[in-house]
Amino acid sequence: MFLQSNMKKYFYTIAITLCAVLSSSAQGDNVLRFNSNGEFKIVQFTDTHYKWGNKKSNSAVECIKSVIELENPDFVIITGDLVYSDSVRASLPALLSCISDSQTPFAVVFGNHEHDFDCTLPEIYDIIQAMPYNVQPPRLDVESPDYELPILSSDGLKTASVLYCIDSHSKNKIKGTGKYDWIKHDQINWYRTTSNAYTIANDSVPVPSLMFFHIPLHEFKDAHEQNKIKGKKGEKVCHPAFNSGMFVTIKEQRDVMGVFCGHDHDNDFAVMYHDVMLAYGRYSGGKTVYNHLGTNGARVIVLKENERYFDTWIRLKNGEILYKTNYPKFK
Repeated sequence: MFLQSNMKKYFYTIAITLCAVLSSSAQGDNVLRFNSNGEFKIVQFTDTHYKWGNKKSNSAVECIKSVIELENPDFVIITGDLVYSDSVRASLPALLSCISDSQTPFAVVFGNHEHDFDCTLPEIYDIIQAMPYNVQPPRLDVESPDYELPILSSDGLKTASVLYCIDSHSKNKIKGTGKYDWIKHDQINWYRTTSNAYTIANDSVPVPSLMFFHIPLHEFKDAHEQNKIKGKKGEKVCHPAFNSGMFVTIKEQRDVMGVFCGHDHDNDFAVMYHDVMLAYGRYSGGKTVYNHLGTNGARVIVLKENERYFDTWIRLKNGEILYKTNYPKFK
């Protein structure tokens, strides 16, 4: 059953890529593509923690609207913990409709709190996936699918970059092994298989890629202890107790330039670790849960076509820009 499910996800992945390349002109704004200047801008929101009926949640919506207006991104991703109360069916459109209204393609990965309220993960995924300008693939029979989003070249003829979107799960169910779950081996195998397919299609050259999920890897802690950071570290890195090997696989595949997460509301730093940038987003919610960084905001990432390079910074709701740096120089 595992092999059948994994192969189904693999072949579906390749089908999505082929369809994107062959029908880009027909699908219009929902296709991710480098612009004529050879750039592709991503805005990462995270931890909006929207509470239905709570006025403090308005700050999350205001943050999303403000940053999208200021940055005019090609794509928006929210890395988990979208809502933080019951009435999820009402909360999701209230939170996300401002992205759809801006006609910006967007996607979501789950955090550790999506599991806590009055919708199942499949229900949440399907509500989000049905919204205008959402670019997540249909869920099929998977509860919470990992998926990848190809970014086409400016001429639309090939995949120039790939965004890997992973579910980092929630609470760990094995007693005595820490609070948070970890990325599973079948997910890592899916990434490896999918990455290999893109590399083969690209004349055996790894395609410059990014990866997004909610809970930071073990390596975020190791990296900040050993290297200089850009941004603030206001709390410990809350990673799973065990390291299941995603970072090692990223190094083996040689395609992912940066890994982006959320989860720790008082961290927004970026750091280089073995030639991969590990970076938090900026807490994007209101005062519905703990946060001490100050003004909420988002991380911005600008990819360059045909280069293993990107610029990144934090954009606050009030318009201020913080911590500009780039990959691979980190200057």
